[in-house]
Amino acid sequence: MSTTLPVLSLIETRVLGVLAEKQRTVPDSYPLTVNAVVAGCNQKTSRNPVLEVTDTQAQAALDSLKGYSLVSESSGGRAFRYAHNADRVLKVPSQSIALLTVLMLRGPQTPGELRIACDRMHNFADISSVEAFLDELAERPAGALVVKLARLPGARENRWAHLLSGPPSEDAAGPEPGRAEASLGEVAALKANVARLESELAELKALVARVCTELGIEGTSSTS
Repeated sequence: MSTTLPVLSLIETRVLGVLAEKQRTVPDSYPLTVNAVVAGCNQKTSRNPVLEVTDTQAQAALDSLKGYSLVSESSGGRAFRYAHNADRVLKVPSQSIALLTVLMLRGPQTPGELRIACDRMHNFADISSVEAFLDELAERPAGALVVKLARLPGARENRWAHLLSGPPSEDAAGPEPGRAEASLGEVAALKANVARLESELAELKALVARVCTELGIEGTSSTS
């Protein structure tokens, strides 16, 4: 494998994160089958974004990760099983793998959020300990694996994001300048559209009532 890390896709990071998470949280079921990987990828809780990964997509991601040596395959029972090699390939301690796992599964997090989310994989003594491992990952000689994002307005802590999929998107880094003003303009436009539709509906109701009167038909109640 090249010493340069590949840029992983969203599904590849989700699959890798699931393998790393389940190794710690459900060791009796680890390594995982493809079905278990898919179930972990598509969880509705502790996942951001929530995905709908298919068996085919999960298998393709596993095969790709195998090519990078980040995943290994073994035969067990009636199905192939998969395990991650992230700690060996990335050459970082288990504490750092726990942090990367949460970032891959949940998106950007503050050190405080990471400490809570990592609890089942590693019990960090305090937030300072989390920050120390994040700093090590950011200053890794072979290349940074995480980056500290700009602090959001009103936030008390900076969030961190992983770099396994390349630099974080602008949405992850925070709102673009002028985004709030644009949103207010969109809200005003929506309100105007609603008012217009309500006016048109009132006119249609009046027209229907008039036609019903002319035809001697009992119209429906306008309050229904």
